[in-house]
Amino acid sequence: MAKTKDIYLTVILPMHNEEKRISQCVERVAEACSQLTDSYEVIIAEDGSRDATPKIAAKLVRENPHILHQHSEHKLGRGAALTIALRSARGKYAAYMDADLSSSLKFLKRLIHGVESGAAISTGSRLMPSSHTLRPALRDVFSRSYNLMVRKILGSKLHDHQCGFKAFDLAQVLPLLNEVEDTHWFWDTELLVRAQKNGLKVDEFPIVWTQNAPDSKVRLRKDVLYMGRKIFELKRKLG
Repeated sequence: MAKTKDIYLTVILPMHNEEKRISQCVERVAEACSQLTDSYEVIIAEDGSRDATPKIAAKLVRENPHILHQHSEHKLGRGAALTIALRSARGKYAAYMDADLSSSLKFLKRLIHGVESGAAISTGSRLMPSSHTLRPALRDVFSRSYNLMVRKILGSKLHDHQCGFKAFDLAQVLPLLNEVEDTHWFWDTELLVRAQKNGLKVDEFPIVWTQNAPDSKVRLRKDVLYMGRKIFELKRKLG
């Protein structure tokens, strides 16, 4: 039986060791949500942090009834943390964004509009022709090359699979989560590819994106190999 959704919007913030930015991030996101609706919750999906992130999260929960804290004692991986948060979300619609808020919050209304209009997933894109993206050249080259591989090898029609700015119609997406196996960075790509393979509508639109995290958790040398391997693994699984 489908879970009853008793609020309009859930926004999930995946976090691991984010003591330097958690307070400002949560406050800005809560303010952006309040401008859209009074019926919202913000879930801090805190994944095995070893700094003061859990303590600060607990303080934010006490200060604002719209804030919830999902804590894991051990690091599960970004994808696993997002899956758990989506399954516990009370909203009809859910969204997530990275803690550095590189994706401009002025596009939050547009993001939610995508799923309100019937799409299963709405996703911001850093790589569409009218997108505006500021980040180091090497990361831009890697991102464009990676997304080209996903389109060519996995048959996706999207420009940007890894942008940390997505929204979901939970009634359509929750069943799909049972098929997604990756628990870390490839989670986004696998979810989007499987959604398209299942005939679900994905709404992609250009955004303004500025890298605000010089201490990004992504490590190019290691993650290039991991992401490339995952593309071919998913290709085998999908036949």
